[in-house]
Amino acid sequence: MTFTFSHDHVGITVKPDDLDATIAWYSRNLGFTVDRRFASHGTTFVYLTAGDVKIELLTGASNRGGAPADNVLLSMDPSRLHHLCLAVADLDAAVSRLLELDVPLIGGPMEIPEIGRRIAFVTDNVGTIIEVAGPGTSPSSRNGRA
Repeated sequence: MTFTFSHDHVGITVKPDDLDATIAWYSRNLGFTVDRRFASHGTTFVYLTAGDVKIELLTGASNRGGAPADNVLLSMDPSRLHHLCLAVADLDAAVSRLLELDVPLIGGPMEIPEIGRRIAFVTDNVGTIIEVAGPGTSPSSRNGRA
């Protein structure tokens, strides 16, 4: 059996005290809006959207510092996600805008010829690493070849 996948969302666990500040950070700095906010199974869920990108913020029971849980509702350990990547048409424009918003870079911009992309990294208000990726500058990367 072969699965057919499409990307739906990235889930980021935040502490309840950080939820509103995290919503504000993604709204102010990256243009995300709240699509849905609800509570279920002892967890608060907030879906943020920008274009066809969706981020799910979750607050609830935590297993921080423990072994991986076998219960998804107890597995909300913020250290599990390394980074998420947001594609942009113009990396230089995106980086300039982020810097204008006082969002410092933690890496890049750098060219990655092997994948035909230029990338830079920032962190959100709770330390989640966000890769921002745009087309590379070499002729082969602009044509979609690495």
